Amino acid sequence: MAIVTMRANLTESDIRTLIKGPTEMERAHAAHKICRCIDEAQLTDEERAHAATIMSIMAQDVAVLVRRALAVALKSSSKLPHEIATTLAKDVESIALPVILNSPMLTDSDLVEIVRASPPTKQIAVASRASLSTTVTGAIAQFAVSAAVERALANDNALFDEAGLETSLDRFGGVSGVTAAMVHRSELPVSVTEKLVTMVTGELFDHLVNSHELPPQIAIDLAMGARERATLDIVEQAARQHDLPRFVQQLNLNGRLSPSLLMRGLCLGHMEFVEYAMAELAGISHQRMWLLMNDSGTLGLQAAFERAGMPPRLFPSFRAAIEVYHSIEREGGAYDRVVFRKRMLERTLTLFQSIPKDDLDYLMEKLDASGLQSAQAAAI
Repeated sequence: MAIVTMRANLTESDIRTLIKGPTEMERAHAAHKICRCIDEAQLTDEERAHAATIMSIMAQDVAVLVRRALAVALKSSSKLPHEIATTLAKDVESIALPVILNSPMLTDSDLVEIVRASPPTKQIAVASRASLSTTVTGAIAQFAVSAAVERALANDNALFDEAGLETSLDRFGGVSGVTAAMVHRSELPVSVTEKLVTMVTGELFDHLVNSHELPPQIAIDLAMGARERATLDIVEQAARQHDLPRFVQQLNLNGRLSPSLLMRGLCLGHMEFVEYAMAELAGISHQRMWLLMNDSGTLGLQAAFERAGMPPRLFPSFRAAIEVYHSIEREGGAYDRVVFRKRMLERTLTLFQSIPKDDLDYLMEKLDASGLQSAQAAAI
């Protein structure tokens, strides 16, 4: 619609009614008609400035009906000036909510400020927008009420980074609606999935296992407290997401990088995980730890072992398992993870028969050998 057509559809009485109409209803009707014409017209810069003046008059009208007519008519329009959009967003809820929920003129900074300074209804409106950046969802996770966090998590087009998800769990992990919405998101980082497994039950538990590619035994182990074996089963997922260093760091922060976890990981052939874990415990880079652990002599490995704070009596078993790992690697052949693990377990358990009984008992207790029984039987 050209500006000429817009003018043809607006009479002088429309403008007069907007400004001096005898009733709020009449002024609101005129405001709605004017806004529709502005939205549909192709405006020049001069005409856009004139239209902005008219909209500013509406936004300052004392009548709620007039301001609401402006908000509703132009809630999704790019013709609504930014400053008027922010003014309307600060208005009473009947006026603000349509704009907060829909207006493309509100920036991420505007939305973050609304989340930080507004009541729950407006926070929920932000969370319900058609799309949200991680900047906005991060603010929702940090400042909004649980209902807004839940709404954002349930919003398929709301992008969350790992920090936003973890903040949501830290604040509202005990709110069932929040955890349920998070479980039903299409993708979750390994660190968040691990936390959720310990928080949810029933159908949510099943959905988490089935939708986020966690084999049931992993979730069962985590829920029952056999966390070390379960943790190792998600090491590979962390590696596939290029998230192994972050995953190891989180385990350490939670006090779960135990000697038994590292020994169990080594016996299952998770050498990269063990290297990162040892580096984390020792407070050195992964590259430096790799050099120490792959020293052709024994001094490098022993230095790494001591620096990581590992128990001295476990060192012979640790060194023997590493030697087995490298011997299997040197043999070459087609790499099959299942076959590799089977051979690793068989050889380490056979090797451990030469270890003094007290040390072997200590090791097997730490390894919680129920997961290794079949390989042990094969070695015998």
